[in-house]
Amino acid sequence: MAHRLNLLVPAETIAARVAEMGREISDAYGREPLVCVCVLKGAFLFFADLLRHVKAGPEIDFIRLASYGAGTSSSGNLVFSKDLEVSIEGKHVLIVEDIVDSGRSVEFLAHVFARRNPKSLKICALVDKQERRVTDTQIAFTGFNLTGKGFLVGYGMDYAERYRELNAIYELIREG
Repeated sequence: MAHRLNLLVPAETIAARVAEMGREISDAYGREPLVCVCVLKGAFLFFADLLRHVKAGPEIDFIRLASYGAGTSSSGNLVFSKDLEVSIEGKHVLIVEDIVDSGRSVEFLAHVFARRNPKSLKICALVDKQERRVTDTQIAFTGFNLTGKGFLVGYGMDYAERYRELNAIYELIREG
C-alpha cells in the first residue's frame, strides 16, 4: 500500500515551539531536582531537542513502552521493555512523550511511577490528540494540539518503523 505525506507542522515551527517549551519547563521547576524521562522510541528526537533548552540541569533517563506495533491505532496492549535506571523518589518527574493519543500509555506510566514516590509527576508531549482520548490524562506541557488530524509521522513518530527521521510532522495518508 502506498503512502502520501501531508505536511502539518514544518521543522522551523517545531524548533521554535520546542525552545519555548524548554523555557516553560525551566521556569516551572527552577533548580528543583528534576528527572526527565524519554519514552522510547518515538520521543527521542523531541527529547534531545527539548533538553537543550531546559536550564534546570535535569537528570535524564529512558524507558521503552510500545502500544502500536505496525498499525495505525493503539493495540491496547502495552509492552514495557526498558525501565528507569535512576531513582525518582522525592524528585520531580517529567515524562516526555512524542504523542498522547488514547492516553493509555502515559496513564500506565503515571501509575507505575507514582508508586515510586516522586515529589511530582507531570507529562510533556510534543503532540496532544484528544479526539481518541479514553483516559483523563492531563498534559502539563504541550507542543501542538493536532486534534482531527489522521495518523502522524515524522520527528520521531513512525508508521511501522518508517518516517521517524523526518524533521517535520506529517499526516500519513494511505492510498490504494
